[in-house]
Amino acid sequence: MTSESVQPKSGPSRRTLVAAVGAAGLTVALTACGSEDEPSDPSTEQGAGGATNEGGGSSTGAGAGGAALAKTADIPEGSGKIFKDEKVVVSQSAAGDYKAFSTVCTHQNCPMVDLKDDIISCTCHGSQFSVLDGSVKKGPAVKPLEAKQVTVNGDSITLA
Repeated sequence: MTSESVQPKSGPSRRTLVAAVGAAGLTVALTACGSEDEPSDPSTEQGAGGATNEGGGSSTGAGAGGAALAKTADIPEGSGKIFKDEKVVVSQSAAGDYKAFSTVCTHQNCPMVDLKDDIISCTCHGSQFSVLDGSVKKGPAVKPLEAKQVTVNGDSITLA
C-alpha cells in the first residue's frame, strides 16, 4: 500500500465564488440606486413649457396637437391639475398663464400623482417640484421637470 496524500485541486474555492457573486450583485444594486442626475444648465431650460393663448395672452408655445385636455376653469390659479393618462400636469401660475410639465420624476423616472398646492411630489424618493415652473424644490432630483407645450384656444387647453 502506498501512502499518497490527497491534494485538493487548485482553483477558487466555493467560498470565493459565492463572495464574488455576492459582490457583483451588490455592485449592480448600488448602481441602480445611484443617480445619473447632474446639475442642469439653466441657459438650456429657459422659455420651455409655455402655452399659446389664441385669446390674446402673453404665453408662448406651439400649436394644438390633439383633443382638448381640460377647460381653463379646471386649472386653479397658483396650482395645477394632474392628467395621469397623459403623464402631464397643467398649471396656471397667474391668471391666463398656463404651463405643462411631465409628471415623470427626473431622479429615477417614477410617476408622480401627489399634488398639493403648487408642489408635486415623488413617492419613490421624496423629490418635490413646483408645478408652476417645473423647478426642483427638494431633492434628490436636481433636474427640473420636462416642459410640455400646451395651447389655449378660448376656454380649451390642448396638449401640443
